[in-house]
Amino acid sequence: MKVNVDILIHGGGLAGLACAAALRDAPWKVGLIEPRPQRGHEGEWDARVYAYTPAAVALLERLDVWQRLDPARWCAVDRIEVHGDAGGTLSFSAYEAGLSRLAVIAEQSLVRDALWETVRRQRNVTLLTGEGKAGQALVSETETLTVVCRDGSRVRTRLLIGADGRQSWVREQAGLPARVVPYHQQGIVANFAVSQPHRHVARQWFRDDGVLAFLPLPGNRVSIVWSAPQPQAEALLALDEAAFARRVEAASGGVLGAMTTITPRQAFPLSLLRCPQVVRPRVALIGDAAHGIHPLSGHGINLGFNDVAVLGEVLCALPPEADPGALPVLSRYARRRAEEPWLMQTATDALARLFSLRRPEVRQLRNVGMRLVDRLPFVKEAMVRYAAFGDFFVQESR
Repeated sequence: MKVNVDILIHGGGLAGLACAAALRDAPWKVGLIEPRPQRGHEGEWDARVYAYTPAAVALLERLDVWQRLDPARWCAVDRIEVHGDAGGTLSFSAYEAGLSRLAVIAEQSLVRDALWETVRRQRNVTLLTGEGKAGQALVSETETLTVVCRDGSRVRTRLLIGADGRQSWVREQAGLPARVVPYHQQGIVANFAVSQPHRHVARQWFRDDGVLAFLPLPGNRVSIVWSAPQPQAEALLALDEAAFARRVEAASGGVLGAMTTITPRQAFPLSLLRCPQVVRPRVALIGDAAHGIHPLSGHGINLGFNDVAVLGEVLCALPPEADPGALPVLSRYARRRAEEPWLMQTATDALARLFSLRRPEVRQLRNVGMRLVDRLPFVKEAMVRYAAFGDFFVQESR
């Protein structure tokens, strides 16, 4: 089978699907390769949840995706509390920053299903799904690229967008270098029912055994992410469900009372991924294919959505006769997306390494620093707005 499209997206995760949706008004044929079977949302709670910034929610609203979500399945974050390992505290408030909310917590599968429902109805999108559709070889021609799939089918395109994650096949085939630095940690995620209301507060603790975060879910539920060094992660994963819940309770100081697991634990290795070059002629990378950060900021998914917003804007602004895969076009995207991922990667990497140091003088200094920042409202507001929108100067009316 041979398919010809103008733009081909390889990878049907959140960034890939959002990219296809963002091109709904583009004057070109769009193809989407999704090698993994679609996972439906069947009412059970998904252990993988994300904190979506106001900018990400606004993008999904523009794409008519957010409106498809059941409001009983997502939860707004009004406040964030961060606790150091020696008494340092730092808090962020939506009200103090002049925002309606700091973020929204929603399940990965919930948003993914809504994106699928939107994309599959687009007239300019051809869906190529199934394990056999994964790329096997990339053939370069004068003005096009051809992806040879594992089932032997061929897809010719003028622009190939890699949205296929940290182990990106597109990035490797295109010869775009990536530097991966392992943290020798695992991120352990699970959802819990709690006996005390979370009051729409997200919480984070920097501890000797890693970084523990609580993300509020609808009702008396929370999702946790425990980024733990490998030995501690293995010990946590070896506990039974009840013992693990008691360990999480103790690590959080019992702030939400008794906790009961409602999803099995999942774990994934943590690493920093930097790509000095995210475009070349006829190829662009977005999402985790382009950058990977430590989850302590909760911002990784939002970097991908910001990639989508910018790339979609650049491409949709082109006239129909333009070449979407031309390097000058893709360079506009790369220039506009150079700053935010670098800043987020640098900041989260520095924090992860700073809190891994155990010397008493360093411990005291970093906790004093947290308390100092907490007393500087203008600094906190700037931090919140940059995290929320990728821009210090954007305003939102209450």
